[in-house]
Amino acid sequence: MHPFFKQMFQTKSLEQIMANSESTDHPQLKKTLGAWDLALLGVGAIIGAGILSALGTGLAGGLDTTFGLTRPAAGPALIVSFIITAIACGFTALCYAEFASMIPVSGSAYTYTYATMGQLMAWLIGWDLLLEYAVSNVAIAISWGSYMDNLLQGFGFILPRWLCIDSRTMLTTIDPNLVLSFSDKIDLLMQAKAGVISGSHTFKFWDILNAAPTIYNIPVGINILAIFITFLITLLCIWGVKESVRTNNILVAIKVVLLLFVIGIGAFHVQAANYSPFAPNGWHGIQAGAAIIFFAFIGFDAVSTTAEECRDPGRDLPRGIIGSLIICTVIYIGVCAVIAGMLPYTAYHGVADPIAHAFTAIGMNKISALISVGAVVALGGALLVFQMAQPRIFMVMSRDRLLPPWFGKIHPKYRTPFNSTLLTGLIVILPAGLMNIDEIIELTNIGTLFAFILVSGGVMILRIQRPEAPRKFRVPYIWVAAPLGILFCVWLAWGLPTRTWERFWIWLALGLLLYFIYGARHARSEVIKGVR
Repeated sequence: MHPFFKQMFQTKSLEQIMANSESTDHPQLKKTLGAWDLALLGVGAIIGAGILSALGTGLAGGLDTTFGLTRPAAGPALIVSFIITAIACGFTALCYAEFASMIPVSGSAYTYTYATMGQLMAWLIGWDLLLEYAVSNVAIAISWGSYMDNLLQGFGFILPRWLCIDSRTMLTTIDPNLVLSFSDKIDLLMQAKAGVISGSHTFKFWDILNAAPTIYNIPVGINILAIFITFLITLLCIWGVKESVRTNNILVAIKVVLLLFVIGIGAFHVQAANYSPFAPNGWHGIQAGAAIIFFAFIGFDAVSTTAEECRDPGRDLPRGIIGSLIICTVIYIGVCAVIAGMLPYTAYHGVADPIAHAFTAIGMNKISALISVGAVVALGGALLVFQMAQPRIFMVMSRDRLLPPWFGKIHPKYRTPFNSTLLTGLIVILPAGLMNIDEIIELTNIGTLFAFILVSGGVMILRIQRPEAPRKFRVPYIWVAAPLGILFCVWLAWGLPTRTWERFWIWLALGLLLYFIYGARHARSEVIKGVR
């Protein structure tokens, strides 16, 4: 085999991975985290935009999916979707826990894949993790901006509307069946401004469009609040991991109390009639619901990216990963059961804030306002954890020379991955200010499912290749749990829209191009010296 192709499929030994992470050639991260910190980091990452926004889409369905014109509603059977998704994530969480106990390095799925499937697949999963961490943070930042805007309006502080909406959403037409390109919508806008057609009868947000400034006839729309929170969180992540974790612990406490409050109060307003029909679209609806609310479970794997900052990673990482998933699953099922029972599932169609909407609909406006405060806190916490995770992936890839050394620079004072944190902030800030949330969630889901499939497969490979390697945590019934984890992830991915799959393959193709342009050429000497 040609040396170049041999290099692409060579793996790194566990010993080399650990030696590389502990090398004095680069500064070390500060080891300050314990099991409780890790569990709260997981809860902080998991409870975010998913439960606050995707819950409504799962219950009532939505537009543009593989199942026809609309995503089929799961209805109250979304409770089943949550249980299935939790089981699927549970199998994967066990695999992450075993890997984390064996390889306590910040690279997460990237490092685990390098140890089992080789350099090329490691690069692809590292590139893919951008979808889970950085791209998902775009969705979270946009959602935070929306909730914060509503909260500010409640206090009488109203920003200019063009500072709270992106240009693409601003150009939404009233007729949902009217499929137009961006340039076609600009032409319609010009006609509306010239008085040829009625703007108010053509565009859903005509008042905002008419007042917005324009550049080359394109209306300027920007989510300034999404930009603000991303900038603030990025500065916190640079400041230090302990400071970030302390902030996260406070935010987690607030949002867990809030969701328990929602369950406790909402339970008194549940009507049994709202649970019928339980599954209006049968298993198609349940699968579609599971595929969309999978976004609500993303985050437990982010715990593994802090491995090099743990005091006892072999013991505490499995506890943090599995513990955070269990806590969130119990809370999620309770919230879903209550919200599905408070109103008919059809009442949540097109609702971006389903929990607040449920209480507003029954006249409990004060509780709805309190939920908006909690949503701002919850989303801020999720944003914080993912902004911590992505730079550490960049940092480890830089050590392997798959990325330039610039990505691995550690701040001399704060001992955090400074350059990568700044870059991650920039990656999130630009699209968060300029894009809408709809397509981002499903693209994030498919990227995460891909990572989960590789980790579940990798843990089986390592059981065969290195059965003697020390494991402080072992997946029970590995030859059942890991294959089931893969099958569940494939099933969930199957429920995603065709357009999402197309964008995913384009994303991977772009990643391959970058690998051959830079990664494969610069990592070669490292691979020859460092792999078994």
